[in-house]
Amino acid sequence: MVVTKDHIGGLVFLCLSVAYGFYAREIPMFPGDEYEPFNAQTLPIFLSWLGGILGFLMLVTARRDVASKLSVAGLDFLLVAKLLVLIMVFAFALEWVGFMLSTILFLVGGYWVLGERRPKMLFIASVPFAVGIWFILAKLLDIYLAPGRFFTQVLGG
Repeated sequence: MVVTKDHIGGLVFLCLSVAYGFYAREIPMFPGDEYEPFNAQTLPIFLSWLGGILGFLMLVTARRDVASKLSVAGLDFLLVAKLLVLIMVFAFALEWVGFMLSTILFLVGGYWVLGERRPKMLFIASVPFAVGIWFILAKLLDIYLAPGRFFTQVLGG
């Protein structure tokens, strides 16, 4: 049996989806929500099922030729490490500078790490996306996004 990168990717995606589905069932709900057709667990459970199906399909449809055999020679682990560090910085920045600024900085940093160096393009690709996501979450879905400790201390309240 030949194990390829596609097999490993499908197996990792399937395992992550199963773990996500397991923990999605532990999301707390308000009393009586368990009888509602759509509650806090519905979308995460649906996404875990969808991810599990896609992971299984990735396993089944993976190429089995020797050319796609598992090789670490062509993988850029330094790039992956930089992106993981950037994700951790984003998670810490959310609390201090808020959603909007930390998302813009995360996207600019991610594009920079991936090779884009033109400042105009960095901001054109980052700012509208961050503003759009903020608008959907804060205004359309009415999800409270804290402005960040820095802004509440500087501007008050």
